[in-house]
Amino acid sequence: MGGGREVLWRAVRGQRRDVLVGSLLGAGHQAGEVAVPVLIGVVIDQAVASGDLTALLGWLAALAAVYVGLSISFRYGARAGERAAEQAGHELRLELVRRVLDPRGGAEQGRLPGALTTIATEDAKRVGAVNMAAIMGIGALFGVLVGAVVLLRISLPLGLLVLLGTPLLLLAGHLLSKPLERRSEAEQERAAHASGVAADLVTGLRVLKGIGAESAAVARYQRTSRESLVATLRAARAEAWQYGMVLALTGGFIAIVALIGGRLALQGDISLGELVSAVGLALFLIGPLEVFSWVNAELAQGRASAARIADVLAMPPAVAAGGGGLSHPTGDESRAGGSTPPHPGGALPYPVRGELRLRGVCCDGLTLDLDVSPGEILGVVATDPAHAITLLRCLGRQTDPDAGVIEIDGLPYTDVDPADLRLAILIAEHDADLFEGTLRTNVRAEESVLERVLVAAGVDEVARGLPLGVDAPVIERGRSLSGGQRQRVALARALAADRAVLVLHDPTTAVDTVTEARIAGGLREVRQGRTTIVVTTSPALLAITDRVVLLDGGRVADAAPHTELVRRNAVYRAAVLA
Repeated sequence: MGGGREVLWRAVRGQRRDVLVGSLLGAGHQAGEVAVPVLIGVVIDQAVASGDLTALLGWLAALAAVYVGLSISFRYGARAGERAAEQAGHELRLELVRRVLDPRGGAEQGRLPGALTTIATEDAKRVGAVNMAAIMGIGALFGVLVGAVVLLRISLPLGLLVLLGTPLLLLAGHLLSKPLERRSEAEQERAAHASGVAADLVTGLRVLKGIGAESAAVARYQRTSRESLVATLRAARAEAWQYGMVLALTGGFIAIVALIGGRLALQGDISLGELVSAVGLALFLIGPLEVFSWVNAELAQGRASAARIADVLAMPPAVAAGGGGLSHPTGDESRAGGSTPPHPGGALPYPVRGELRLRGVCCDGLTLDLDVSPGEILGVVATDPAHAITLLRCLGRQTDPDAGVIEIDGLPYTDVDPADLRLAILIAEHDADLFEGTLRTNVRAEESVLERVLVAAGVDEVARGLPLGVDAPVIERGRSLSGGQRQRVALARALAADRAVLVLHDPTTAVDTVTEARIAGGLREVRQGRTTIVVTTSPALLAITDRVVLLDGGRVADAAPHTELVRRNAVYRAAVLA
């Protein structure tokens, strides 16, 4: 919870100007609310009781001016509060996105994408709303204090009653909010999990239909959604109970104030106008005290959401930051192929040659020693798909191996910052998603490069079949395209990135054999002289590689050109030709 408190404090501190302005305007608004019953009492004593029309008009004008001030202060105070709430939520969302996209990774561990989305939206919004709660609470507190001072001037017992009773009500509201805080945290956890499950099911909808698993998927989501509903109802019951109890305590408190004020009037200790003012102030106090109840509920939910945000922000990185970087020119210089002297501290010189060395690498059952020469096109065939995934994760530095060293151009991965490493190496995963936009915006390449990579990946055929060609719209995740079309666009995007090292994982599993053969030739041509690793069992792709490494049992079992391995290695033939 300590991290949650820090998140709450940052959310308020970051918007302190708007919070201060909103609080001052809120305090002014509450002071005006106090002035209304006071002025009504004055009107009764000094104008109505005496029949003085001039005094009546004067005090009514003063009352009208107070209402104008009330309107202005409420309008601009609410605007400052909303701005503070929205800005704080926005900044928290940016911070969460930066953490999730941190090249070192780790934030997504143990969380579904939908759960992270809920944290970055609903939880961030709830924490941001604490700013509005703070403004409203400060204004309400000022209103109670001003009301108490006025009551003290009218009657000492009434003023003392309010001054002593209000803190007790605040304490009771805080204690009553504890169950809501616990249940709100559980509610958000279950809602985030349900969102994550729903997102996963929608993403894999075609697969689920293909294997006839719709009923199992529906049952899973129904169970998850029911758990989320139960948690939401529990939180709603806790909120209703807390609000009802605080309202009952508040009503009882106001009734006591009105009763004592009435007795004082009957005894002649206060005038009729003062009694009207006292009763009006007692009724006014219902508003601030109800605000305290709402503020307690908002703070309870904000604390729960802040704790969840703090958990994500505090997740340790999956890999260390590294001590170096990538020394390279920017803009036109980088495309011109210029070079700069390497920076000290393990920086990669530009241009990156693309030499990879794996020495004693051990990770998740994979034990590997491997050299990849600069400019080599290397095929990798793994008899166990899990070992292929592990290799990809290690090469992309999504995880560091348990033992051993991976080097690029003679520098250990651990000496290079992950962000800089990914400027040199690109892992094009099998299930890469497309973005909403067009074919052109998904590939994102200059015109001089675009046509070349589109032809190499076979996307030119896709474009010719669409009414707008490369400007044809692509919906979210590329669902407007077939599986093979999505694969080709993703491959074109990877080729357009023009990294010194490109690692492709099964880039053609959804295309026909004729298209696959054409893509293989295009890949060879585009990546000529650039280090490329193709993790696949496709004979067409393996045939264009310089060398193929066979991983069997988590180790390098053989290495040779594709045709040689087909001829001499039965395990390889079974993996590739079966």
